[in-house]
Amino acid sequence: MKINLMSASLIIALSISTTFAKIEQKKSSHSTSLKSIESEGRIKKVLLSQFSKNLDKKSLVSLKKDVFSYSGKSVPSLIEVMKSSKYPDKNRWIATFLLGRIVGKKSSPFLAKFIDHPSWVLRMASLKTLLALKENRYGLYYAKSLKDNSFLVRKQALENIRKLNLKKYAANVWSMLYDKKNYYQAKDKKELKAKKRTNLIKDAVKVVGDLKFEKALQPLLTMVQKDRYQDIFDEMDYSLQKITGKKSPNTGLSSKKRFWKKVGITYKTF
Repeated sequence: MKINLMSASLIIALSISTTFAKIEQKKSSHSTSLKSIESEGRIKKVLLSQFSKNLDKKSLVSLKKDVFSYSGKSVPSLIEVMKSSKYPDKNRWIATFLLGRIVGKKSSPFLAKFIDHPSWVLRMASLKTLLALKENRYGLYYAKSLKDNSFLVRKQALENIRKLNLKKYAANVWSMLYDKKNYYQAKDKKELKAKKRTNLIKDAVKVVGDLKFEKALQPLLTMVQKDRYQDIFDEMDYSLQKITGKKSPNTGLSSKKRFWKKVGITYKTF
């Protein structure tokens, strides 16, 4: 009888001990969770305070160091800075790049949304970050940005297509030659009605060659012979060499024109 009582007491004692252990474990887990929340809150407060300032070079280095040290815990702060106009544009730009560095390609779908952002700074930052990530899944977004109202955004979109060798969008690049936004009004009184090509047109002509857009071959062979396209002659010569695989002579503009005229006749023959 005494043995049974002792056994029962032992079982009860073990049961109570186990129950208290579970309670303490829950308390410990809850405490750890609270500490984690407090820690993340502190990190966010520190980072947002830094991002709200106009950063000099030293402060920027310090901010980047903090962001990388906090790693994933800095992501909510970076997203908040990107979304809010109360932070300086330069800092929103920096936040975009840092998000790409920390999260990698997993951040691409989120970054791609900013290609349509009202701020040209955010549109350009998202394009540059996606290029840094070598993200070739968003060619359609880049092609759309070739018609952006911002010259700098259009230039960056063109750079994305070139560096990622997105041949599928070569026709979109070629269409830049017909976009009025890529021309400016001449200041010369004699040419008030004339529109001048921006350097972006030169870039686009070269990219057409880099992408080996064969549909541009015949137009380029015609244009290269005309004096009114002389300001982009070098770029057309470059693209024609890229598309045809033929090297034009280095003996001057006239000899180059004769060379491409002969090439043009050859292509028409065949």
